[in-house]
Amino acid sequence: QVHMVESGGGLVQAGDSLRLSCTVSGLSFSHYTMGWFRQAPGKEREFVAAIAWSQDSATYDDSVKGRFAISRDNARSTIFLQMNSLKSEDTAAYSCAAGLSSPYSVLRLPSQYDYWGQGTQVTVSS
Repeated sequence: QVHMVESGGGLVQAGDSLRLSCTVSGLSFSHYTMGWFRQAPGKEREFVAAIAWSQDSATYDDSVKGRFAISRDNARSTIFLQMNSLKSEDTAAYSCAAGLSSPYSVLRLPSQYDYWGQGTQVTVSS
């Protein structure tokens, strides 16, 4: 059984930083593209960032490019999302996702992912 547990969310002020983590068990972590998505109240789920299992490729939504950084530690089956210069519009529930893929693939669509975490709330006050 696959388990994906996010942590690191919280309430911060605009301009602050947060680091989210997602630890995975129950799958061959090093063969999955890992991604972060977010969903604000009343809005659809949106792509944030993804990293290939080879770690050579990463991609970001334009809204977070230059402020967020995704990374992974295959030995610990964990991914991270370093979020800097947070804005009020970053407020959302952030979920990690795992998608079986080729080594250099970065997946951007929710339908491309096989497993999801429950999410961690990030609230940015202005």
